[in-house]
Amino acid sequence: MISNKVKIGAALALFSASCSSPEMKSETSEPNSKVKIMTLDPGHFHAGLIHKSMYPTVDSTVYVFAPEGAELADHLKRIAGYNERTENPTAWNLEVYTGADYLEKMVAEKPGNVMMVAGKNDRKVDYILAAIENDIHVYADKPLVINQEGFNKLVKAFQLAEEKNLLIYDIMTERFEITTLLQRELSMISEVFGELETGTPENPAITKESVHHFFKYVSGAPLIRPDWFFDVSVEGEGIVDVTTHLVDLIQWEAFPEVALDTTDVQMLSAKRWSTPMTLQEFQQVTGKSGFPDFLQKDIKDGKLEVFSNGEMAYTLKGKHAKASVIWNYQAPEGSADTHYSMMRGTKANLIIRQGKEENYRPALYVELLGTELAQLEKAVNETLQAKYPGIGLTQMPSGEYQVTIPDSYHNGHEAHFAQVTERFLEYYQAGKMPAWEVPNMITKYYTNIKARELALK
Repeated sequence: MISNKVKIGAALALFSASCSSPEMKSETSEPNSKVKIMTLDPGHFHAGLIHKSMYPTVDSTVYVFAPEGAELADHLKRIAGYNERTENPTAWNLEVYTGADYLEKMVAEKPGNVMMVAGKNDRKVDYILAAIENDIHVYADKPLVINQEGFNKLVKAFQLAEEKNLLIYDIMTERFEITTLLQRELSMISEVFGELETGTPENPAITKESVHHFFKYVSGAPLIRPDWFFDVSVEGEGIVDVTTHLVDLIQWEAFPEVALDTTDVQMLSAKRWSTPMTLQEFQQVTGKSGFPDFLQKDIKDGKLEVFSNGEMAYTLKGKHAKASVIWNYQAPEGSADTHYSMMRGTKANLIIRQGKEENYRPALYVELLGTELAQLEKAVNETLQAKYPGIGLTQMPSGEYQVTIPDSYHNGHEAHFAQVTERFLEYYQAGKMPAWEVPNMITKYYTNIKARELALK
């Protein structure tokens, strides 16, 4: 029985017609049954982004279990905005339970069959393990773990999920970014790319670098981040957070559909450094009046030192790789988050840039080394156009060739949440994931944890 009333004031009023808290009935598992989502403790805005679209195989009622507070209010307001927008409005109906025992209530009543979680990363793996122990599939925002203790629990969760035929899947949106997709496709055409170089620590075979910003706009509104986001003991340091995407892409591109193992990873070097934040900046991005007590440990010379930056160099099956992430406070006027990627082949280099010259939109370039232009043109015009109609080639003044991509393929980061959700739903309906997904998730988080351990030495 749901006895706790949601008390959110104006934010809840937005849901007067679609949000209620009756007794939730347990969902029985049936083949090909609809997915019924239970959202647990939605502390990160990614929890809302998966609901920006609706899906034929997902029930329109979503069950939310969470503590009362601003984070829940923000989640409800975000979904209300999707329901009330003029163009393609969604029709989500939320049933909300609030109370300190939100986790216990979810696993006891179990009105859904999939737990969605995005929020505090220090406890996320405990949520995952509890869900699996209670026969609930897991769809979770990254990172699933941020330290060795969490990694050990995650391995246990995966082992138990296999025994119970349950899915644990993390939200890897960057696999759906068009230039990354095309970089991967071209790397698998040996006539163009050749083979992935071995590389060196100074000149890796594959590189992924990204720059992010604490203050940004999401769905057209300034993003207000919770204060705990800046506590790396809760959110995780940068070297185990955003690098989850980068390490995932390195594995996904360098060894497509190959099941990897932790023994394939050799960590060579890693470092971490902080981004200082003034009180005024903290107030702007959190809406809080001052630094909370739990962040006092990270205050230095009146500024909050957030260890959000990290870099690692390692080998994966003998191939040298580098991943680095930088967080600045706010992007300069007219700029945005950026991404850089290089795959070095024996016949060509495949380079993604997202700088000023690209108007801060990712662009893919091909640097021919030993292959003929005709081979590249054939790969683009015949092989790739069959999957991505409209793409082409343009020679740049540098001598590189840019893969020209129609605007319709640049659908943006937020749209990728629907795409990765659709992929999860495919796996759910099939009752299984590709054989390489789970071992590669384990290897990915192992890589991050080893990088953090080395950086802390």
